[in-house]
Amino acid sequence: MTTPPTPRLLPSTRPDGKPGYLLTDRDDSYVARYADGVEALQLGMCGGLMEHARAMIGDPAVDARQLRFLAQQLCAALADAVRIAQLRGAG
Repeated sequence: MTTPPTPRLLPSTRPDGKPGYLLTDRDDSYVARYADGVEALQLGMCGGLMEHARAMIGDPAVDARQLRFLAQQLCAALADAVRIAQLRGAG
């Protein structure tokens, strides 16, 4: 008797804003590999954004508008990181 596959929450939402799921018993399927790649890209972008933020925060020439934009981007990156943690069962 085989265990039914567990739905995997995908790293992006459907066009209607609802979460998308993958239901497969193969970790090497095209969609699973694509989702892994998207997650890796998102985490890489988070790291790059953090480096950029550190530089901006230490720069006295950066104005409030730039810091607000930075805060928006950091919030989006944090949302991605939290979603990936949830995808991987840490949340």
